[in-house]
Amino acid sequence: MKRAWVLVALVLVISQLPLGASAAPLDVGGKSALLMDVATGTILYESNSHEQLAPASVTKVMTMLLIMEAIDSGKIGWDDMVTASEAAAAKGGSQIYLKVGETMTVTDMLKSIAVSSANDCACAMAEHLAGSESDFVDRMNARAKELGMNDTNFVNCTGLDDDPEAVNHRTSAHDIALMSRELLKNHPDIKKFTTIWMDTVRNGEFGLSNTNKLIRFYNGATGLKTGFTSGAGYCLSATAEREGMELIAVVMGCETSQQRTAACKAMLDYGFANFAVVSPDLTEQATEVPVKLGKTGTVNAILGADTGMLIDKAQKNSITTEVTLEESVTAPVSQGQRLGTMTIKAGEQVLSEVPLVANADVERLTWGDLFVMVLKRTAMAKE
Repeated sequence: MKRAWVLVALVLVISQLPLGASAAPLDVGGKSALLMDVATGTILYESNSHEQLAPASVTKVMTMLLIMEAIDSGKIGWDDMVTASEAAAAKGGSQIYLKVGETMTVTDMLKSIAVSSANDCACAMAEHLAGSESDFVDRMNARAKELGMNDTNFVNCTGLDDDPEAVNHRTSAHDIALMSRELLKNHPDIKKFTTIWMDTVRNGEFGLSNTNKLIRFYNGATGLKTGFTSGAGYCLSATAEREGMELIAVVMGCETSQQRTAACKAMLDYGFANFAVVSPDLTEQATEVPVKLGKTGTVNAILGADTGMLIDKAQKNSITTEVTLEESVTAPVSQGQRLGTMTIKAGEQVLSEVPLVANADVERLTWGDLFVMVLKRTAMAKE
């Protein structure tokens, strides 16, 4: 009887412990896995997430990231023509069978990479951007280092592992989530391609079909990239968005495509069921602060940082905000100058304190300005 009471007490204690990312009640299979919130980068679940493994074609998340960065910076355009080299046309695995000298727009090249994992198009784009695949790979590794992808070393732009050097082509579920987040957060146009289920290129003559089954069957799916080789197994970086929250589920080293799909679905379901992102704003708050001796009499306070935060879903309806502002400030006022604080709470618990700052400069009145003001007031008084 005594042992029974001890067991009950132990269960009660354990049930009160906070649930950490690695303690999430999930068993998703595969060699490693991770679930991340896009907005905040918070890890919601992980299992062997830093184990260095072969990523297969999930490698192309970085390839697509560098392509999108080149497009969004104006270095290349959507309608630019890309010519297939002999090296690109010779790529094996998934491909659209480019012929040597064949030209295709950046748009169709990127579509083929995102939807059909076209190795020939990935190589052609790498050469178009960097001159050679090897130089492009140098850029991939440099970008990985900038993103803090410390488990990663890329050898090629495709994830193919039929080359002896590919034994060193490694990354982790954690690092895949990092580059997936960067792609989604800063280059949303990629979703025009990663959400395609079926499409065509070459004026409708060649069909493309997405190997990420979640695109068709999972509510809110936004991408992102599958991968498979016999050495890597089945891999997937799957992304989805619901109610303003976007999640990245990564799994590596699964035994079947069904297992990788089920693993990512389980992680996404867990995230959407238990967490929410809230972004309080100043829409219904007074934000004007009087300015003494300023050329304008007031200055508006705006949020000085992103207010998006990940919370337990049960807290969502209890979120409140309190705004405190300076009674007044004296000119000159600089744009970005601290004017107050927004305090975000769940009940009585303070979740965050966000600075409120001036939205513009306010110059100080000069002696000449003050003299003119006195003259105007004197004239009005005489009237």
